Amino acid sequence: MCGIVGYVGFRPAADLIIRGLRRLEYRGYDSAGLAVLNGGGLSVTKASGKLSSLEKKLGATLPQGTVGLGHTRWATHGAPTTTNAHPHTDQTGRIAVIHNGIIENAGAIRTALEQRGHTFESETDTEVLAHLIGELYQGDLELAVAAALREVDGAYGIAVISADEPDCLVAARKGSPLIVGVGDGEWFVASDASALLEHTRSVVYLDDGEMVVLTRDGYRVRSLDVMEISKKIDRIEWDLATIERGGFEHFMLKEIFEQPTSLSNTLSGHLLEDEGTARLEGLNLTNDELKQIDRIIITACGTSWHAALIGEYMIEELARVPVEVEYASEFRYRNPVVDQRTLVIGISQSGETADTLAALVEAKNRGARTIGLVNVVGSTIAREVDGGTYLHAGPEVGVASTKAFTSQLAALALFTLRLARLKSLSILQGRQFVEALQALPGQIEEILGRVDEIESLAERFLDTSNALYLGRGVNFPVALEGALKLKEISYIHAEGYPAAEMKHGPIALIDENMPVVFIAPRDAVHSKIVSNIEEVKARGGKVVALVNDGDHEIERLADATFTIPETLDLLTPILTTIPLQLVAYYVAVRRGCDVDQPRNLAKSVTVE
Repeated sequence: MCGIVGYVGFRPAADLIIRGLRRLEYRGYDSAGLAVLNGGGLSVTKASGKLSSLEKKLGATLPQGTVGLGHTRWATHGAPTTTNAHPHTDQTGRIAVIHNGIIENAGAIRTALEQRGHTFESETDTEVLAHLIGELYQGDLELAVAAALREVDGAYGIAVISADEPDCLVAARKGSPLIVGVGDGEWFVASDASALLEHTRSVVYLDDGEMVVLTRDGYRVRSLDVMEISKKIDRIEWDLATIERGGFEHFMLKEIFEQPTSLSNTLSGHLLEDEGTARLEGLNLTNDELKQIDRIIITACGTSWHAALIGEYMIEELARVPVEVEYASEFRYRNPVVDQRTLVIGISQSGETADTLAALVEAKNRGARTIGLVNVVGSTIAREVDGGTYLHAGPEVGVASTKAFTSQLAALALFTLRLARLKSLSILQGRQFVEALQALPGQIEEILGRVDEIESLAERFLDTSNALYLGRGVNFPVALEGALKLKEISYIHAEGYPAAEMKHGPIALIDENMPVVFIAPRDAVHSKIVSNIEEVKARGGKVVALVNDGDHEIERLADATFTIPETLDLLTPILTTIPLQLVAYYVAVRRGCDVDQPRNLAKSVTVE
């Protein structure tokens, strides 16, 4: 969620940190700050708003020093003001702290500190943590940070520097990602690898309960009990160029157009055409273990939850295994029924979503097998689960998920195919499914080649404040996803419903000013959705429909249509979602919205 960048080395820290924070802007934030050790103390500069506001405040002359840390904040405690921006300092002003996450017992600690004479400037839990570290500091920053973190409850990714130890930076994590970058005579810490790639590909992933100490002599990883921990160095394989816009106006548009490639990458190496099945060795489940699964729970949040709903249709239809889809934020706080024959699948683009991670840990503690479908290699969920598969969609910078969503659907299709061939699907049916999957990237290319048609559809949404998205069967979750895309980047209120449910309330909203989007391919429920379209037209609604070529019945009823290629019913969501992503994009652009960084949203939600 928030962005962390820290540096210890021989180059000017401020410039490196600002450049790193710029790489993290896509994560979403509302204020920014920088602290540098300048040889005599701390130089701290903060500003509300975008990173450009901080740069303007800093001016042409950046603070000098070769050790420092910077932060972009997404508000949890306190409004997005300069006072509440990070870094925060302790009572003496000689220790600076930046923090992602939430300290749940901050209120009690604040009260105790105030009783001991501490005064606070901000409303944040982070300032409380800074004061606690300062109170415990007795000449060893590492020991003070460890002692303070043993007293706090909640989630954190923190970085700390002290004017009294000018060659040292201490960082730690619990539930919020941190990565150590290992350079040549310089060391970095960041919440996201994209902040480091300009300088090094060698990284160390910190796990929960671990702390790293960076000095000019190197780094060491410790537990909060200050016990040495041996960690391997991993290598980041993707290039910095993959997170540049590459000539596109926005990252979101670039990522929509990358979907033929990202989908191919998700499928690559997994399809066994002759056998009509999929190879998924990363699941760490044998064929016998898969056959013994009698119940599946898929847990996720936001767009990933919509992917999970589509996965439910796929698995139950082809593998005949009962599936439940759970909001991760709800699953973790109830008393779920799981056992050794239950498989719990967690879906997360970032692999760091706090609720999804906690739900998987809860399921694992109760004896269930867990697998993860994540995009970010080395992420916390990838390390916590029993097995899983990477999406290999490439870095997704736009806050509104696009290519990760279709890759999640492809990964769920691969898992479904593998399980179904073991359970109930014939080899002929399996081969047909493989053939349809292989055709999808080319079919997406065909849709993207007609982007002008989609841009004209967007005109129908510019003068409205509400929209309704309707689908049936496996395309009902596509309606949910299409509505989510429109509201999160264009700020137009939109709702997704099963088309038949329209009669049970939403139909009261329909008039000549409301666009109603129908996802209506020629599938098993096509005749039913035609009836729903007629109901909308009878009430003066304006119908926009996604249809297959030659569907003259719906073309006659609808005010506007867009045709999509035909595929197997269960795979239509991978195609029908593309035009809806583009409609949302073009509406948002025409309304002057910040497409890549919509207000109040963050790319990776690492707090509850």
